[in-house]
Amino acid sequence: MLDVADLPYRLICRKAGASLAYTEMLNAQAILHENTKTKQMMSTIKEDSPLGIQITGSRIQDFKKLIPYLRNYDLVDINCGCPSDRIISNNSGSFLLNAPKKIAEIIKLLKSNGLIVTAKIRLGFKTNNVLKIAKVIEKAGADALTIHARLASQGYDVPADWKWISKVKQAVKIPVIGNGDIDSGEKAMQMLKIADGAMIGRAAIGDPLVFKRILNYLRTGKEQAFSFKKNIKCFQEYLHLAKKYNLINIPKIKHLSCYFIKNIEGAAKLRQELMQKNTISDIEWFVNCLTPFSKTSSSASASS
Repeated sequence: MLDVADLPYRLICRKAGASLAYTEMLNAQAILHENTKTKQMMSTIKEDSPLGIQITGSRIQDFKKLIPYLRNYDLVDINCGCPSDRIISNNSGSFLLNAPKKIAEIIKLLKSNGLIVTAKIRLGFKTNNVLKIAKVIEKAGADALTIHARLASQGYDVPADWKWISKVKQAVKIPVIGNGDIDSGEKAMQMLKIADGAMIGRAAIGDPLVFKRILNYLRTGKEQAFSFKKNIKCFQEYLHLAKKYNLINIPKIKHLSCYFIKNIEGAAKLRQELMQKNTISDIEWFVNCLTPFSKTSSSASASS
């Protein structure tokens, strides 16, 4: 959820019903360097809770130095699942699935310092070793485990293989959170039958109200239709919060906005126009010019 799950976006997702959120993935060394961008990514407030800080890294000495930075969060999540080539080249993310002893060492270090620790993994790097990794993580003392049910080498065109989430749940005693292809209330309910929790990632990008629709389904058994009008209101609130907390990042905002308008007629043209906007005021004006009455609205164009 890099370039998505910043403080303003987490707040609108929480308002829609998300019960737990994580920061964007943060590199251990970047945190130690204390650059401005990383500090912004670490921003939180009292209402932004419970919150996990999501860390990627591979050097034990870095994690030792990180301890003081981690105490302001409800939990520390070790990302052992990111398949990005840039992350893998640093022996981090899903590369750690090749090094279970390193994962255990990181978890033990953090737990020995009184932190609540979780880990997110995939089924394996190139081959499936999820049961082995899960047991190593449990033995190291992790408080919970999240599983994205694909190999790191697999793209989203390959369906998530949930049977392995079920197998891990039966093999370990710590809570297991399932992740992968959950985009509806029905799928969330199916996941909750085999795991202790359901994590939603891609489906929430540009559609924070997916949480509200899922919770409604869990209560009533009925799926609610996507509402473009309500979704645009969420984006307007996101822009307001970005200004309120001085977290304005124009490239990030434009990237995210493209997801909010993807479900309307003429979205490609609107994206081109949006890319010409270079200030928060221009983007707000553009969004306010949309006619958010249905996902097929064709009168939403704003001039450059």
